[in-house]
Amino acid sequence: MSLKKLGTVLAAAVVLFTLYLGFTFVLPLDVSFPGLADWPSGDSGFPVVKGSRELAMGLAMGVLLVRGHRRALGWVLLTVAVAPFGDMVNVLAHHGSTAAALGVHGLTAALIAVTGVLILRETRVTSARPA
Repeated sequence: MSLKKLGTVLAAAVVLFTLYLGFTFVLPLDVSFPGLADWPSGDSGFPVVKGSRELAMGLAMGVLLVRGHRRALGWVLLTVAVAPFGDMVNVLAHHGSTAAALGVHGLTAALIAVTGVLILRETRVTSARPA
């Protein structure tokens, strides 16, 4: 599989999962937060805020992927990786599950960052070839 195909498949998976995650936080009434015990609970609005963030990131990455702006997509993927990293730090700071913090949020951040690096590497290699 070529570097471009691999990057496209991984980026599409990141986009689709991010959109799915956003919808699961915005639409249902009962949402669990991986790694956090019972916080936040009740009608705090936290799920809608988290879901809106995920939807916005998924839409931004999706537009760049569909429009073929691969270099910009690589940079956006790298910046989006900060969100699950922040979620990991949040879970650890609130004495949540270390396994969930590292296994869910940490691995997600790493996967998104690696995808961004792959796409940036692919666009760098492509742009270095003579026309």
